[in-house]
Amino acid sequence: MISLDEIQRAYETIRPYVRRTPVVEVDLAGPVTLKLEQLQCAGSFKARGAFTNLLLREVPAVGVAAASGGNHGVAVAYAAHRLGIPARIFVPTVSAPAKIERIRQLADLVIAGDRYADALAAAEQWIGSSGAMSVHAYDQRETILGQATLALELAEQAGPLDTVLVPVGGGGLIAGIASYFTGTVKVIGVEPDGAPTLAYARAAGAPVDAPAGSIAVDALAPRQVGQLVFPITQAYVEDVVLVDDDAIRGAQRTLWQSARIAAEPAASVGVAALLSGAYKPAPGERVAVVISGANMSPAQLGD
Repeated sequence: MISLDEIQRAYETIRPYVRRTPVVEVDLAGPVTLKLEQLQCAGSFKARGAFTNLLLREVPAVGVAAASGGNHGVAVAYAAHRLGIPARIFVPTVSAPAKIERIRQLADLVIAGDRYADALAAAEQWIGSSGAMSVHAYDQRETILGQATLALELAEQAGPLDTVLVPVGGGGLIAGIASYFTGTVKVIGVEPDGAPTLAYARAAGAPVDAPAGSIAVDALAPRQVGQLVFPITQAYVEDVVLVDDDAIRGAQRTLWQSARIAAEPAASVGVAALLSGAYKPAPGERVAVVISGANMSPAQLGD
Protein backbone atom coordinates (compact mmCIF):
# COMPACT_ATOMS: atom_id res chain seq x y z
CA MET A 1 0.00 0.00 0.00
CA ILE A 2 1.00 3.64 -0.54
CA SER A 3 1.08 6.19 2.26
CA LEU A 4 -0.05 9.82 2.22
CA ASP A 5 3.50 10.92 3.09
CA GLU A 6 4.84 9.12 0.01
CA ILE A 7 2.22 10.78 -2.17
CA GLN A 8 3.12 14.21 -0.79
CA ARG A 9 6.85 13.61 -1.40
CA ALA A 10 6.18 12.42 -4.93
CA TYR A 11 4.08 15.50 -5.59
CA GLU A 12 6.85 17.82 -4.44
CA THR A 13 9.32 15.94 -6.67
CA ILE A 14 7.28 16.14 -9.87
CA ARG A 15 5.70 19.53 -9.22
CA PRO A 16 8.23 21.52 -11.32
CA TYR A 17 7.46 19.29 -14.32
CA VAL A 18 3.67 18.83 -14.30
CA ARG A 19 0.67 21.16 -14.31
CA ARG A 20 -1.75 21.68 -11.46
CA THR A 21 -4.76 21.09 -13.69
CA PRO A 22 -7.95 23.04 -12.99
CA VAL A 23 -11.33 21.88 -11.76
CA VAL A 24 -14.63 23.26 -13.05
CA GLU A 25 -18.21 22.95 -11.86
CA VAL A 26 -20.76 21.88 -14.49
CA ASP A 27 -24.39 20.81 -14.46
CA LEU A 28 -24.85 17.23 -15.67
CA ALA A 29 -28.29 16.38 -14.33
CA GLY A 30 -26.96 18.00 -11.15
CA PRO A 31 -23.76 19.78 -10.09
CA VAL A 32 -20.55 17.88 -10.85
CA THR A 33 -16.88 18.79 -10.37
CA LEU A 34 -14.64 17.91 -13.32
CA LYS A 35 -10.89 17.49 -12.85
CA LEU A 36 -9.49 18.57 -16.23
CA GLU A 37 -6.49 16.32 -16.58
CA GLN A 38 -6.67 16.50 -20.37
CA LEU A 39 -4.88 19.84 -19.85
CA GLN A 40 -1.94 18.03 -18.24
CA CYS A 41 1.50 17.99 -19.88
CA ALA A 42 1.50 15.49 -22.76
CA GLY A 43 -2.30 15.56 -22.83
CA SER A 44 -3.21 13.18 -20.00
CA PHE A 45 -2.75 12.28 -16.32
CA LYS A 46 -0.07 9.80 -17.39
CA ALA A 47 2.60 12.52 -17.17
CA ARG A 48 2.38 12.25 -13.39
CA GLY A 49 3.40 8.59 -13.32
CA ALA A 50 5.99 9.04 -16.05
CA PHE A 51 7.87 11.82 -14.23
CA THR A 52 7.60 9.97 -10.91
CA ASN A 53 9.31 6.93 -12.43
CA LEU A 54 12.06 8.90 -14.13
CA LEU A 55 12.80 11.13 -11.13
CA LEU A 56 12.58 8.58 -8.30
CA ARG A 57 14.29 5.60 -9.94
CA GLU A 58 17.87 5.15 -11.16
CA VAL A 59 17.78 5.34 -14.96
CA PRO A 60 20.54 3.47 -16.86
CA ALA A 61 22.51 5.13 -19.64
CA VAL A 62 20.61 3.14 -22.28
CA GLY A 63 17.42 4.89 -21.13
CA VAL A 64 13.87 3.71 -20.66
CA ALA A 65 11.28 1.65 -22.48
CA ALA A 66 7.51 1.52 -22.18
CA ALA A 67 4.55 -0.25 -23.72
CA SER A 68 1.40 1.77 -24.17
CA GLY A 69 -1.96 2.03 -25.83
CA GLY A 70 -0.99 5.63 -26.46
CA ASN A 71 -1.27 8.07 -23.55
CA HIS A 72 1.36 6.41 -21.35
CA GLY A 73 3.71 6.28 -24.32
CA VAL A 74 3.20 9.97 -25.04
CA ALA A 75 3.81 10.79 -21.38
CA VAL A 76 6.98 8.71 -21.05
CA ALA A 77 8.30 10.08 -24.36
CA TYR A 78 7.56 13.62 -23.19
CA ALA A 79 9.10 13.16 -19.74
CA ALA A 80 12.20 11.45 -21.12
CA HIS A 81 12.64 14.13 -23.78
CA ARG A 82 12.36 16.88 -21.20
CA LEU A 83 14.86 15.18 -18.90
CA GLY A 84 17.28 14.24 -21.70
CA ILE A 85 16.78 10.49 -21.33
CA PRO A 86 16.67 8.07 -24.33
CA ALA A 87 13.29 6.36 -24.68
CA ARG A 88 11.85 3.60 -26.84
CA ILE A 89 8.04 3.31 -26.85
CA PHE A 90 6.11 0.22 -28.03
CA VAL A 91 2.47 0.65 -29.13
CA PRO A 92 -0.13 -1.64 -30.73
CA THR A 93 -1.81 -0.98 -34.06
CA VAL A 94 -5.03 0.13 -32.31
CA SER A 95 -3.32 3.23 -30.89
CA ALA A 96 -4.82 6.50 -32.07
CA PRO A 97 -2.87 8.10 -34.96
CA ALA A 98 -2.57 11.37 -33.02
CA LYS A 99 -0.89 9.54 -30.14
CA ILE A 100 1.44 7.62 -32.44
CA GLU A 101 2.53 10.79 -34.20
CA ARG A 102 3.20 12.58 -30.91
CA ILE A 103 5.37 9.69 -29.67
CA ARG A 104 7.26 9.63 -32.99
CA GLN A 105 8.15 13.29 -32.49
CA LEU A 106 9.69 12.68 -29.07
CA ALA A 107 11.11 9.14 -28.89
CA ASP A 108 12.00 5.96 -30.75
CA LEU A 109 8.64 4.41 -31.76
CA VAL A 110 7.96 0.70 -32.34
CA ILE A 111 4.54 -0.54 -33.47
CA ALA A 112 4.12 -4.12 -32.22
CA GLY A 113 0.98 -6.28 -32.44
CA ASP A 114 -2.73 -5.54 -32.28
CA ARG A 115 -3.26 -5.23 -28.51
CA TYR A 116 -1.53 -3.60 -25.59
CA ALA A 117 -0.41 -7.06 -24.41
CA ASP A 118 1.45 -7.55 -27.70
CA ALA A 119 3.26 -4.23 -27.34
CA LEU A 120 4.09 -5.10 -23.72
CA ALA A 121 5.63 -8.43 -24.76
CA ALA A 122 7.78 -6.67 -27.36
CA ALA A 123 8.83 -4.04 -24.83
CA GLU A 124 9.77 -6.68 -22.26
CA GLN A 125 11.90 -8.50 -24.84
CA TRP A 126 13.74 -5.26 -25.66
CA ILE A 127 14.21 -4.43 -21.97
CA GLY A 128 15.67 -7.88 -21.36
CA SER A 129 18.19 -7.57 -24.17
CA SER A 130 19.12 -3.90 -23.78
CA GLY A 131 19.06 -3.29 -20.04
CA ALA A 132 16.66 -0.35 -20.45
CA MET A 133 14.50 0.60 -17.46
CA SER A 134 10.87 -0.47 -17.77
CA VAL A 135 8.27 2.21 -17.12
CA HIS A 136 5.06 0.24 -16.77
CA ALA A 137 1.80 1.94 -17.71
CA TYR A 138 0.02 0.92 -14.49
CA ASP A 139 1.57 -2.02 -12.63
CA GLN A 140 4.57 -0.21 -11.15
CA ARG A 141 4.67 1.30 -7.68
CA GLU A 142 6.06 4.64 -8.87
CA THR A 143 3.39 4.83 -11.58
CA ILE A 144 0.60 4.38 -9.02
CA LEU A 145 2.31 6.85 -6.70
CA GLY A 146 2.47 9.47 -9.44
CA GLN A 147 -1.19 9.05 -10.37
CA ALA A 148 -2.11 9.45 -6.69
CA THR A 149 -0.92 13.07 -6.86
CA LEU A 150 -4.03 13.84 -8.93
CA ALA A 151 -6.19 12.99 -5.92
CA LEU A 152 -4.07 15.20 -3.67
CA GLU A 153 -4.70 18.15 -5.99
CA LEU A 154 -8.38 17.37 -6.36
CA ALA A 155 -8.91 17.27 -2.60
CA GLU A 156 -7.23 20.66 -2.22
CA GLN A 157 -9.18 22.23 -5.09
CA ALA A 158 -12.67 20.79 -4.74
CA GLY A 159 -13.13 20.74 -0.99
CA PRO A 160 -15.25 18.00 0.65
CA LEU A 161 -16.34 15.30 -1.81
CA ASP A 162 -18.54 12.26 -1.43
CA THR A 163 -17.65 10.39 -4.63
CA VAL A 164 -15.05 10.35 -7.41
CA LEU A 165 -15.71 8.60 -10.74
CA VAL A 166 -12.50 7.32 -12.32
CA PRO A 167 -11.81 5.77 -15.75
CA VAL A 168 -10.25 2.29 -15.49
CA GLY A 169 -7.91 0.53 -17.89
CA GLY A 170 -5.02 -1.26 -16.23
CA GLY A 171 -5.97 0.44 -12.98
CA GLY A 172 -2.98 2.66 -12.15
CA LEU A 173 -5.08 5.81 -11.94
CA ILE A 174 -7.85 4.38 -9.78
CA ALA A 175 -5.31 2.62 -7.54
CA GLY A 176 -3.50 5.90 -7.02
CA ILE A 177 -6.67 7.87 -6.32
CA ALA A 178 -7.99 5.16 -3.99
CA SER A 179 -4.63 5.10 -2.17
CA TYR A 180 -5.02 8.77 -1.40
CA PHE A 181 -8.64 8.72 -0.26
CA THR A 182 -8.46 5.31 1.51
CA GLY A 183 -12.20 5.05 1.94
CA THR A 184 -12.81 8.64 3.12
CA VAL A 185 -14.28 9.39 -0.31
CA LYS A 186 -16.22 6.82 -2.33
CA VAL A 187 -14.16 5.83 -5.37
CA ILE A 188 -16.13 4.35 -8.30
CA GLY A 189 -14.41 2.82 -11.31
CA VAL A 190 -15.96 3.26 -14.75
CA GLU A 191 -15.15 0.95 -17.66
CA PRO A 192 -16.46 0.40 -21.19
CA ASP A 193 -18.66 -2.68 -21.24
CA GLY A 194 -16.49 -4.00 -24.07
CA ALA A 195 -13.33 -3.82 -21.93
CA PRO A 196 -14.34 -4.71 -18.34
CA THR A 197 -10.92 -5.54 -16.90
CA LEU A 198 -11.55 -4.52 -13.29
CA ALA A 199 -15.13 -5.76 -13.31
CA TYR A 200 -13.88 -9.20 -14.44
CA ALA A 201 -11.15 -9.20 -11.81
CA ARG A 202 -13.57 -8.33 -9.00
CA ALA A 203 -15.94 -11.08 -10.10
CA ALA A 204 -13.11 -13.62 -10.22
CA GLY A 205 -11.33 -12.44 -7.08
CA ALA A 206 -8.07 -11.95 -9.01
CA PRO A 207 -6.83 -10.34 -12.23
CA VAL A 208 -8.08 -12.36 -15.22
CA ASP A 209 -8.16 -11.88 -18.98
CA ALA A 210 -10.98 -9.65 -20.20
CA PRO A 211 -12.30 -8.81 -23.68
CA ALA A 212 -11.12 -5.66 -25.46
CA GLY A 213 -13.75 -4.21 -27.76
CA SER A 214 -14.66 -0.55 -27.39
CA ILE A 215 -14.11 2.87 -28.93
CA ALA A 216 -11.85 3.43 -25.90
CA VAL A 217 -9.76 0.33 -26.68
CA ASP A 218 -6.53 2.31 -27.18
CA ALA A 219 -6.61 3.57 -23.58
CA LEU A 220 -8.86 1.29 -21.50
CA ALA A 221 -8.27 -2.23 -22.74
CA PRO A 222 -5.27 -4.09 -21.32
CA ARG A 223 -5.69 -7.83 -21.01
CA GLN A 224 -5.78 -7.69 -17.19
CA VAL A 225 -5.65 -5.16 -14.39
CA GLY A 226 -2.31 -4.97 -12.63
CA GLN A 227 -1.18 -7.37 -9.91
CA LEU A 228 -0.14 -4.42 -7.72
CA VAL A 229 -3.30 -2.53 -8.61
CA PHE A 230 -5.82 -5.20 -7.70
CA PRO A 231 -5.36 -5.44 -3.90
CA ILE A 232 -5.53 -1.64 -3.61
CA THR A 233 -8.80 -1.56 -5.54
CA GLN A 234 -10.18 -4.41 -3.45
CA ALA A 235 -9.43 -2.45 -0.30
CA TYR A 236 -10.56 1.03 -1.33
CA VAL A 237 -12.73 1.01 -4.47
CA GLU A 238 -16.43 0.94 -3.69
CA ASP A 239 -17.75 -0.33 -7.03
CA VAL A 240 -17.18 -0.57 -10.79
CA VAL A 241 -19.85 0.39 -13.32
CA LEU A 242 -19.93 -0.24 -17.07
CA VAL A 243 -20.96 2.04 -19.94
CA ASP A 244 -21.47 1.25 -23.61
CA ASP A 245 -19.98 2.99 -26.63
CA ASP A 246 -23.11 4.99 -27.37
CA ALA A 247 -23.04 6.43 -23.86
CA ILE A 248 -19.35 7.28 -24.26
CA ARG A 249 -19.97 9.08 -27.55
CA GLY A 250 -22.90 10.93 -25.99
CA ALA A 251 -20.70 12.02 -23.09
CA GLN A 252 -18.06 13.33 -25.47
CA ARG A 253 -20.70 15.37 -27.30
CA THR A 254 -22.17 16.72 -24.08
CA LEU A 255 -18.77 17.75 -22.75
CA TRP A 256 -18.01 19.62 -25.96
CA GLN A 257 -21.43 21.16 -26.52
CA SER A 258 -22.13 22.20 -22.94
CA ALA A 259 -18.67 23.14 -21.67
CA ARG A 260 -16.32 23.18 -24.69
CA ILE A 261 -14.29 20.42 -23.08
CA ALA A 262 -12.53 18.16 -25.59
CA ALA A 263 -12.11 14.65 -24.15
CA GLU A 264 -11.09 11.41 -25.80
CA PRO A 265 -13.43 8.42 -25.41
CA ALA A 266 -11.57 6.92 -22.45
CA ALA A 267 -11.70 10.25 -20.64
CA SER A 268 -15.46 10.53 -21.07
CA VAL A 269 -16.56 7.33 -19.34
CA GLY A 270 -17.21 8.98 -15.96
CA VAL A 271 -19.55 11.52 -17.51
CA ALA A 272 -21.12 8.68 -19.51
CA ALA A 273 -21.87 6.88 -16.24
CA LEU A 274 -23.76 9.90 -14.92
CA LEU A 275 -25.68 10.68 -18.12
CA SER A 276 -26.66 7.05 -18.76
CA GLY A 277 -27.66 6.30 -15.18
CA ALA A 278 -24.98 3.66 -14.72
CA TYR A 279 -24.11 5.66 -11.63
CA LYS A 280 -26.94 7.54 -9.89
CA PRO A 281 -25.84 10.02 -7.20
CA ALA A 282 -28.02 10.41 -4.16
CA PRO A 283 -29.64 13.82 -3.55
CA GLY A 284 -26.99 16.26 -2.41
CA GLU A 285 -24.10 13.88 -3.14
CA ARG A 286 -20.95 15.81 -4.10
CA VAL A 287 -19.48 14.06 -7.16
CA ALA A 288 -16.20 14.63 -9.00
CA VAL A 289 -15.28 13.09 -12.34
CA VAL A 290 -11.76 12.72 -13.69
CA ILE A 291 -11.45 13.79 -17.35
CA SER A 292 -8.27 11.86 -17.96
CA GLY A 293 -6.98 12.89 -21.39
CA ALA A 294 -7.50 14.41 -24.82
CA ASN A 295 -4.85 13.00 -27.12
CA MET A 296 -6.87 13.01 -30.34
CA SER A 297 -6.92 14.89 -33.60
CA PRO A 298 -9.33 17.74 -34.44
CA ALA A 299 -10.88 15.41 -37.03
CA GLN A 300 -11.74 12.89 -34.29
CA LEU A 301 -13.36 15.63 -32.24
CA GLY A 302 -15.44 16.62 -35.28
CA ASP A 303 -16.55 13.01 -35.72
